[in-house]
Amino acid sequence: MHDPDPVQDDDPAETLPTPTAYTLLGGDARVRELVDRFYDLMDLEPAFTELRAAHGTSLDEARDKLYWFLSGWLGGPSLYIERFGHPRLRARHLPFAIGIKERDQWVACMSQAMVDVQVPDALVQRLQHAFMQTADWMRNK
Repeated sequence: MHDPDPVQDDDPAETLPTPTAYTLLGGDARVRELVDRFYDLMDLEPAFTELRAAHGTSLDEARDKLYWFLSGWLGGPSLYIERFGHPRLRARHLPFAIGIKERDQWVACMSQAMVDVQVPDALVQRLQHAFMQTADWMRNK
Protein backbone atom coordinates (compact mmCIF):
# COMPACT_ATOMS: atom_id res chain seq x y z
CA MET A 1 0.00 0.00 0.00
CA HIS A 2 1.29 3.48 -0.91
CA ASP A 3 1.30 6.14 1.78
CA PRO A 4 0.51 9.67 0.65
CA ASP A 5 3.49 12.00 0.45
CA PRO A 6 3.40 14.11 3.64
CA VAL A 7 5.01 17.01 1.78
CA GLN A 8 2.37 17.00 -0.96
CA ASP A 9 -0.51 19.41 -0.42
CA ASP A 10 -3.81 19.29 -2.24
CA ASP A 11 -3.85 23.07 -2.61
CA PRO A 12 -2.39 23.89 -6.06
CA ALA A 13 -1.55 27.41 -4.89
CA GLU A 14 0.94 25.87 -2.48
CA THR A 15 2.93 24.37 -5.37
CA LEU A 16 3.19 27.54 -7.46
CA PRO A 17 6.69 28.99 -7.63
CA THR A 18 7.32 32.15 -5.66
CA PRO A 19 7.67 35.09 -8.06
CA THR A 20 11.16 36.52 -8.30
CA ALA A 21 11.98 40.11 -7.45
CA TYR A 22 12.53 40.55 -11.21
CA THR A 23 8.93 39.49 -11.89
CA LEU A 24 7.53 41.51 -8.96
CA LEU A 25 9.38 44.58 -10.20
CA GLY A 26 7.85 44.19 -13.66
CA GLY A 27 10.60 42.62 -15.74
CA ASP A 28 13.15 43.98 -18.18
CA ALA A 29 11.78 47.45 -18.88
CA ARG A 30 11.27 48.15 -15.17
CA VAL A 31 14.81 47.06 -14.28
CA ARG A 32 16.12 49.47 -16.93
CA GLU A 33 13.83 52.21 -15.59
CA LEU A 34 15.12 51.66 -12.05
CA VAL A 35 18.76 51.74 -13.15
CA ASP A 36 18.23 54.86 -15.25
CA ARG A 37 16.55 56.65 -12.34
CA PHE A 38 19.37 55.56 -10.01
CA TYR A 39 22.02 57.14 -12.25
CA ASP A 40 19.86 60.18 -13.02
CA LEU A 41 19.61 60.84 -9.27
CA MET A 42 23.37 60.52 -8.98
CA ASP A 43 23.70 63.34 -11.51
CA LEU A 44 20.93 65.49 -10.01
CA GLU A 45 21.13 65.22 -6.23
CA PRO A 46 23.90 66.95 -4.25
CA ALA A 47 23.57 64.25 -1.57
CA PHE A 48 25.16 61.79 -4.01
CA THR A 49 28.09 63.95 -5.16
CA GLU A 50 30.84 61.64 -3.87
CA LEU A 51 29.10 58.60 -5.29
CA ARG A 52 28.81 60.29 -8.68
CA ALA A 53 32.48 61.34 -8.63
CA ALA A 54 33.55 57.70 -8.33
CA HIS A 55 31.94 56.91 -11.69
CA GLY A 56 33.98 59.07 -14.07
CA THR A 57 32.63 61.44 -16.70
CA SER A 58 30.15 59.13 -18.44
CA LEU A 59 27.61 56.89 -16.75
CA ASP A 60 26.71 54.95 -19.92
CA GLU A 61 28.87 51.89 -19.19
CA ALA A 62 27.87 51.87 -15.52
CA ARG A 63 24.18 52.02 -16.48
CA ASP A 64 24.50 49.02 -18.77
CA LYS A 65 26.55 46.97 -16.33
CA LEU A 66 24.20 47.61 -13.40
CA TYR A 67 21.18 46.83 -15.59
CA TRP A 68 22.76 43.56 -16.77
CA PHE A 69 23.81 42.65 -13.23
CA LEU A 70 20.48 43.49 -11.56
CA SER A 71 18.57 41.55 -14.19
CA GLY A 72 20.17 38.31 -13.01
CA TRP A 73 20.54 39.29 -9.35
CA LEU A 74 16.79 39.94 -9.16
CA GLY A 75 16.02 36.53 -10.66
CA GLY A 76 15.68 37.40 -14.34
CA PRO A 77 17.99 36.64 -17.26
CA SER A 78 21.68 36.42 -16.33
CA LEU A 79 22.72 39.14 -18.77
CA TYR A 80 25.87 40.15 -16.90
CA ILE A 81 27.13 36.58 -16.56
CA GLU A 82 26.49 35.93 -20.26
CA ARG A 83 28.75 38.87 -21.13
CA PHE A 84 31.44 38.83 -18.45
CA GLY A 85 31.19 35.63 -16.42
CA HIS A 86 30.85 35.59 -12.65
CA PRO A 87 30.29 39.15 -11.33
CA ARG A 88 33.04 38.95 -8.66
CA LEU A 89 31.52 42.09 -7.14
CA ARG A 90 34.09 42.67 -4.44
CA ALA A 91 37.07 42.12 -6.72
CA ARG A 92 35.65 44.39 -9.42
CA HIS A 93 35.06 47.17 -6.89
CA LEU A 94 38.41 46.98 -5.07
CA PRO A 95 39.86 49.88 -7.11
CA PHE A 96 37.19 52.12 -5.55
CA ALA A 97 37.37 53.30 -1.95
CA ILE A 98 34.11 52.10 -0.43
CA GLY A 99 33.44 52.96 3.18
CA ILE A 100 30.34 53.54 5.26
CA LYS A 101 29.65 56.91 3.58
CA GLU A 102 29.86 55.46 0.05
CA ARG A 103 27.78 52.44 1.07
CA ASP A 104 25.10 54.64 2.58
CA GLN A 105 25.03 56.98 -0.44
CA TRP A 106 24.66 54.02 -2.83
CA VAL A 107 21.82 52.50 -0.81
CA ALA A 108 20.10 55.88 -0.33
CA CYS A 109 20.32 56.62 -4.05
CA MET A 110 18.89 53.20 -4.96
CA SER A 111 16.18 53.53 -2.29
CA GLN A 112 15.14 56.91 -3.72
CA ALA A 113 15.17 55.48 -7.24
CA MET A 114 12.86 52.64 -6.14
CA VAL A 115 10.43 55.12 -4.60
CA ASP A 116 10.58 57.39 -7.67
CA VAL A 117 9.74 54.57 -10.10
CA GLN A 118 7.01 53.33 -7.74
CA VAL A 119 8.37 49.93 -6.78
CA PRO A 120 5.77 48.32 -4.46
CA ASP A 121 6.51 49.05 -0.79
CA ALA A 122 6.95 45.40 0.22
CA LEU A 123 9.48 44.90 -2.57
CA VAL A 124 11.29 48.15 -1.67
CA GLN A 125 11.77 46.89 1.89
CA ARG A 126 12.95 43.47 0.71
CA LEU A 127 15.40 44.99 -1.78
CA GLN A 128 16.66 47.69 0.61
CA HIS A 129 17.69 44.95 3.01
CA ALA A 130 19.42 42.95 0.26
CA PHE A 131 21.11 46.04 -1.20
CA MET A 132 22.38 47.08 2.24
CA GLN A 133 23.81 43.62 2.91
CA THR A 134 25.55 43.58 -0.47
CA ALA A 135 26.81 47.17 -0.20
CA ASP A 136 28.11 46.53 3.31
CA TRP A 137 29.98 43.46 2.07
CA MET A 138 31.64 45.65 -0.61
CA ARG A 139 33.25 47.99 1.94
CA ASN A 140 37.03 48.05 1.69
CA LYS A 141 37.96 51.01 3.91
